[in-house]
Amino acid sequence: MKEESTGLIIGISIGLVIGVVLAISALLCLRYHRKRSQIGNSSSRRAATIPIRANGADSCTILSDSTLGPESPVRSSRNGMSFWLDGFKKSNMVSASGIPEYSYKDLQKATYNFTTLIGQGAFGPVYKAQMSTGETVAVKVLATNSKQGEKEFHTEVMLLGRLHHRNLVNLVGYCAEKGQHMLVYVYMSKGSLASHLYSEENGALGWDLRVHIALDVARGVEYLHDGAVPPVIHRDIKSANILLDQSMRARVADFGLSREEMVDKHAAIRGTFGYLDPEYISSGTFTKKSDVYSFGVLLFELIAGRNPQQGLMEYVELAAMNTEGKNGWEEIIDSRLEGKCDFQELNEVAALAYKCINRAPRKRPSMRDIVQVLTRILKSRHHRNHHHKKSLSATADEVSIDLDQPETKTSVTDHRREESIDSAADMYDV
Repeated sequence: MKEESTGLIIGISIGLVIGVVLAISALLCLRYHRKRSQIGNSSSRRAATIPIRANGADSCTILSDSTLGPESPVRSSRNGMSFWLDGFKKSNMVSASGIPEYSYKDLQKATYNFTTLIGQGAFGPVYKAQMSTGETVAVKVLATNSKQGEKEFHTEVMLLGRLHHRNLVNLVGYCAEKGQHMLVYVYMSKGSLASHLYSEENGALGWDLRVHIALDVARGVEYLHDGAVPPVIHRDIKSANILLDQSMRARVADFGLSREEMVDKHAAIRGTFGYLDPEYISSGTFTKKSDVYSFGVLLFELIAGRNPQQGLMEYVELAAMNTEGKNGWEEIIDSRLEGKCDFQELNEVAALAYKCINRAPRKRPSMRDIVQVLTRILKSRHHRNHHHKKSLSATADEVSIDLDQPETKTSVTDHRREESIDSAADMYDV
């Protein structure tokens, strides 16, 4: 009996001890959470001084109460917890990009109250802006009724916050205030590639320049595929998304549809008719080779000067029956280039483009292969031009020597001169 009462006492004692420990733990947790919430409220106003670490580098984003719009998480906390959390996630995601945020008022002033319209895209209108620093930029404004556009806005800010390459357009800032979403880019003074291919206002692009533009674009896309970590698939490569600077150097723009390769491979089919990979349309899976297909279409667009949405690929397939994908592509050349094009280069570029649009994705080259081929084509051109100039220089020297010689030796020098010119022509043909 004594043993039973002793066991009962011990059990009650242990229970009391456990109860006391649990009560103390609960009290400590409650105090900790209260203190944390107070710190969170007081630090929201000091966010401007806290550096945000993004992509392995410290970068400060200036945020203050005056620049927070009505949809920001700080001001919308009274409208319900779920709305606050949603806003908090989006705001933090954009801020973590490391790209500066501009106020609506600053951009309104820089665009003269949004009167300097220079373009109109699917995202919304684009304005030329003169910032207070003297920098000229382009401001792309999201149409207010676009739900999909808002998603693209966040995608573009996050991607361009970590992607930096001379052949990708530079995003220098954004604005998410007063219900507006805007993207601020470096101003590309020569506009889009499409405007040069199809607008009567701009003169025809020369063949040499077209090949250089193709290489610039290829390098930009190669960086997305092989230089970015994780790799990025652009998903909307087209002439309207290739922008040209003052020196006619090309940069790839518009990353609203882009996806990291490891994420969202089976998203809804999006893109531009005429550039879409048939394999993507049938399977719904977009890969790097889908970008390669779009680039191949762009190459044919540069060759033919014809819009892919107006039967370019049917035109190409008809020509391919005669060329077998290799030589004889002269029949599709842009009429504005006739007589002003190196046919050897034309056939090499067209053969590369035809490989890019192969129905079987695995048979298409990688963007790295494409960059190597286009680089080799341009090096060969430089080599031919260099030898051609040397030959012409040698010919000029012989002519000057001939003028100093007596008349009796003129016929011999003329003979040598003719041989030199012939050899120069042969070299150029080779």
